[in-house]
Amino acid sequence: MNWSIALTVAWVSNGLAKRFGKCVRELRTEAGLTQVEFAERCGFYQTYLSRVETGQANPTINAIEVIANGLGLSVFDLFDRLRSVK
Repeated sequence: MNWSIALTVAWVSNGLAKRFGKCVRELRTEAGLTQVEFAERCGFYQTYLSRVETGQANPTINAIEVIANGLGLSVFDLFDRLRSVK
């Protein structure tokens, strides 16, 4: 793979991970949940959830589904909310 393409892919992925994490944090706080409470609800370690919310983790589609369900949303609803996050 071309080095510039690899950097572009990494930059786009990183941007999406940060926006996804910001969206999860906003929804979690709107629900009145702490990271610890939400992590327990999802069956995740709090440290993993923290990494998701800061864009440092790249959750699998299965983890995204667990997060969405923990927020009372479908995956599709979660991604609809993600569209409005800047």
